[in-house]
Amino acid sequence: MINLNEVLKTLNDDKQQEFINYLDKKNKRKDAKNIQLVKLLLIDKYSSQEISEKIYGKQNKVALHALRKRLFQSLIDFTANTCIKEENSLDVKLIKYIIAARSFLQKEQIEVGYQILDKAKIIATEYQLFSILNEIYHTKIQYVHQYKTLNLEETICNFKENQQQLIQEDNLNIAYANIRKSLNEYQQKKTIIDIKKLIENTLKTQNISDLSLLSFKSLYQLLQITTISSSQKFDYYNLTSFATETYKIVENHTSKNKQLYYHIEILYLISNIFFRNKKFHQSLKYLQLMNFYMNENKQKYLKDFSSKHDLLLALNYNYIEKQEEAIQLLENSINKKSSNVIQNLDIYLTLIVCYFQHKNLTKAQNLLSKLYHTDKWYLEKAGLVWTIKKNLIDILLQIDSGHINLVESRLKSFKRNYFKHLKDIHQENVIAYLKLVEIYYKNPEKASSKEFYNRVETSFNFIDNKKEDIFMMSFFAWLKAKMTKQDVYLVTLELINS
Repeated sequence: MINLNEVLKTLNDDKQQEFINYLDKKNKRKDAKNIQLVKLLLIDKYSSQEISEKIYGKQNKVALHALRKRLFQSLIDFTANTCIKEENSLDVKLIKYIIAARSFLQKEQIEVGYQILDKAKIIATEYQLFSILNEIYHTKIQYVHQYKTLNLEETICNFKENQQQLIQEDNLNIAYANIRKSLNEYQQKKTIIDIKKLIENTLKTQNISDLSLLSFKSLYQLLQITTISSSQKFDYYNLTSFATETYKIVENHTSKNKQLYYHIEILYLISNIFFRNKKFHQSLKYLQLMNFYMNENKQKYLKDFSSKHDLLLALNYNYIEKQEEAIQLLENSINKKSSNVIQNLDIYLTLIVCYFQHKNLTKAQNLLSKLYHTDKWYLEKAGLVWTIKKNLIDILLQIDSGHINLVESRLKSFKRNYFKHLKDIHQENVIAYLKLVEIYYKNPEKASSKEFYNRVETSFNFIDNKKEDIFMMSFFAWLKAKMTKQDVYLVTLELINS
């Protein structure tokens, strides 16, 4: 059965009210119960039996089931109408052109039909809408015998070129789907894959070499799957040049100001790459651009991207000694409650770290207690890397809070659940790190000893500071702070800026 509660939660407060108004106008009977059902579902504390009692005054499973089905259909209609109005107006407009043109052509109004198709072709070409162009060329060729002035050879050539573009975009979309599917399996510890090799093989097989020919959507997907590859190995350093080269293509792209959604997504990915490489000023530069385009076209995508933007802005602030501004941004973001589960989890975890580094352990503990789901749930929702970070932060926080009785169980659980997998993916540094944390928690006085210092030096495969991932360095900063008896936040900044 469809979980209507979850579906309704994807609508923000304004959209929920719009939906209720839509139902009110649609209802022909005064005793319609669909609005009452919506309001009860939004409260999200009643069982089906309780809802039935409130609506019908008794248990009536059959009537409630029928009411839910009708409500779901209304929700589909409302969502479709809203999307047509707000998101896909250009696509819908061009589809209307094609339908109108075909109608005129069927009625032998040939010149009118081809004029409409030509108008649609200009717009679709400008916006790189290959699937719509395919329909336009298909219709032109279908009726060419009635329009003698059309250059058939040229039209067929254009049709085939567009088909190649469409095939290339579809192949990249298929590759993107396969890579994301493999990543999900990877995150749930079912399989181990070399994502970078998979990407390289896919692009080679599909003969994708000239990135400037790709649409905005394809450029975004390509950049995203490459970022996924880097995130699994904490290797963002080697992605920087690719990201900047990609944005050069974006800046000179014919659809720069027309494919707004994917343009914003690309700017976010590039800004994140620079942040992970500790190039904060470059990251902030792309965030500023992102904010500019979020406010374009009457702030069309402002709400969709504000949480992602503010989270990355807060992360940058945290590492350029603007920690209070970072905390304020994150607290505001939590109060907004985005419908995106992963974004919410990222905001929670980032704010916990900021509180922790800011020595506000009580606030950090209180916020951590709200992440009460099982690791299995977090693996499915946020993935392996996020779940490991959450568990590591939990262990460090319990140590600093003096909850020694909890630390032992957390350590045992982490070893049991993740050590084997970390070995399989060659992340021995994480294992070595946790072993050192365990030594410290059992014997804090050893942290400042030469023996412990030597063990730290020989336990990690350190790489150049410029190449090391910022989050990996932040975890190590906690350990170094214990060794040098300094403030964690100051040591973090010192490590990152060294």
